Amino acid sequence: MTAGEGDAALETPGHGDEPLRAIVCDFGGVLTTPLVDAFAGVQAAAGIPPEALGRALAAIAAADGRHPLFELETGRMTERAFMARIEQALADDLGHDVAMIDFGEMYFSHLHPNGELIDYMRARRREGYRTALCTNNVREWEPRWRRMLPVDEIFEVVVDSAFVGVRKPDPEIYELTVARLGVPAPECLFIDDLELNCAAARELGMSAVQFTGTGEALEAVSALLRDRGRPGPR
Repeated sequence: MTAGEGDAALETPGHGDEPLRAIVCDFGGVLTTPLVDAFAGVQAAAGIPPEALGRALAAIAAADGRHPLFELETGRMTERAFMARIEQALADDLGHDVAMIDFGEMYFSHLHPNGELIDYMRARRREGYRTALCTNNVREWEPRWRRMLPVDEIFEVVVDSAFVGVRKPDPEIYELTVARLGVPAPECLFIDDLELNCAAARELGMSAVQFTGTGEALEAVSALLRDRGRPGPR
């Protein structure tokens, strides 16, 4: 769910010469249109100044000692509780009540599938690559995002932060993903729109491509797969 970092540079370093047998892909901002667009759409619909939501999140984090978005994305806070805290923090900041009714619906109305990358991932699985989805997400939003793409057709493993209780860039969520795939980390290629998440994947031994645009990402991923093509079955 976390919004992207803008136009950060695309990076594609690998960790060795091991053949790549698996692709681990993020959801929001990679298999969809940019998350920043969805957040902007929600703020515009609710009449919230662009900086106010960030201030509200920071105020809650300072008061609680824990970032509310991180609590939401690890299933330790419900969507209802999250929105109640946001509404109160916004009211305190702006001096008037703010109704964030149907936040999830508004958010997903501004989020659209990235059909080109979805088709690319579908083709790679048909070629025999192992595939996993690793997403920071919201428990209550699972039905919504699953309706956006053929998840089970493309991915044999799905690791959702809200259900496993840990989120990127915590090493544990990457370790869990590769364990469920049954593929060693150096044989996995990771795609995410945040460089912070890519850096954490590289620390574990994975190769990583930061998604900054569909064309650039497909070119970088395809080049890595050509250079370190899939070996025979194990």
